[in-house]
Formats: sequence, C-alpha cells, structure tokens
Amino acid sequence: MGRLHDEAAWHRRARRQLQCEPLCAMCLSEGRIIAAKIADHITPHRNDPHAFWTGQLQSLCANCHESRKKFVEHRGYGRTMGLDGLPTDPRGIRFIEGREFS
Repeated sequence: MGRLHDEAAWHRRARRQLQCEPLCAMCLSEGRIIAAKIADHITPHRNDPHAFWTGQLQSLCANCHESRKKFVEHRGYGRTMGLDGLPTDPRGIRFIEGREFS
C-alpha cells in the first residue's frame, strides 16, 4: 500500500464504508452472506490521488479482494461460473476451458 492508504482520512472512509455495507459485495451477488473486511475501490485508482479520494468503494471479504478482484483487474473478466456451467461475466464467455471462442 502507498502513502495514501496511511492517512487517517482513508481509515475513517474505509471504516465508514464497512459500517454502511458490512457484507462482501461479490459474495452477496452470489447469495452468500460473508462479512467484509476490506474497503475496495471499484475502479482501480492506480495511485491517482483524485481517483483514490473520490472513487466509489465496495466492501469485500479478504478472499474476494485477494483472488477474485485481482483476477478481474489483471485479466479483464471474471471467472465465476453460473449454474448452467457458463461464465457469468459476458467478457469471459470467449475463454471456456482455456480455449478462445469467437
């Protein structure tokens, strides 16, 4: 984490986010009730102070923040599968079983 995360104002903002939305947004979207531990920027701020302080936040559990969110940020799509066995993220439908589809 950079210097922006060390500021007291960030800690207050993150704490307020978790108080307002105490459950993990990613887990909740799948019907799972998991307590959130991390206030996460929905759009990565890339150390831009304006984006850091004004960007929209979401509450995430540590597992979703460290694995699922980072996967989406690096690959550009989610890998969650629906009950039908297909990706729930339409951006990932091209990549089923490691093969690219048109």
